[in-house]
Amino acid sequence: MPTSQDMTTEFDPGLLDALQHQVAVFARRAEQTRLGGTGQLRNSMDRAAYLLLNRLDQEGPMGVKALAAGMGIDSSTVTRQVAPLVDTGLVKRTSHPEDGRAVVLQLSPRGLARLEEVRSSRRQLMVEVTEGWTPDERESFCTLLTRFNTALSARQSAHTGGPVTEPATTTATTASDMSATTSATEGTAAATSESTQTS
Repeated sequence: MPTSQDMTTEFDPGLLDALQHQVAVFARRAEQTRLGGTGQLRNSMDRAAYLLLNRLDQEGPMGVKALAAGMGIDSSTVTRQVAPLVDTGLVKRTSHPEDGRAVVLQLSPRGLARLEEVRSSRRQLMVEVTEGWTPDERESFCTLLTRFNTALSARQSAHTGGPVTEPATTTATTASDMSATTSATEGTAAATSESTQTS
């Protein structure tokens, strides 16, 4: 069975060094700015809140365990992160439509409105960051970044024994749709940081 050292020698070491350096720089800059958007909404929603609200919007109402599994984190973390969102009215707890005894988390109208505000701001940030890129370049970047993020998630799951999760995003084809890339980049920054710490 090939070792990690054997696998590394199959690729250009110089290219791998450049790649890991750029990923490290990206993770640092993404964390510094939180990729929070532009104008008054810049950094107005933290990463955990954005990813949780985005997941609920993309996947619909779900329980804590399902939400945790979909995001690749443990249930206690989800419970802790959801609490302030419930307190501020962005997420509401409601009965499961098929099992009244079960409780699911659902994006509230206020939460959806707030999420759309932040998404709009982040789309504008993506427009500014990728100014001068062609639509094909943006689409290729989003596709590769999502693929890279999914690979990081799979690696993390292999280490923790958890499920492999994929970003809850859609394919971005124009600058106005680049909020999908924002979700992927935030997931990459988080996964890269965690991967570096566990290596």
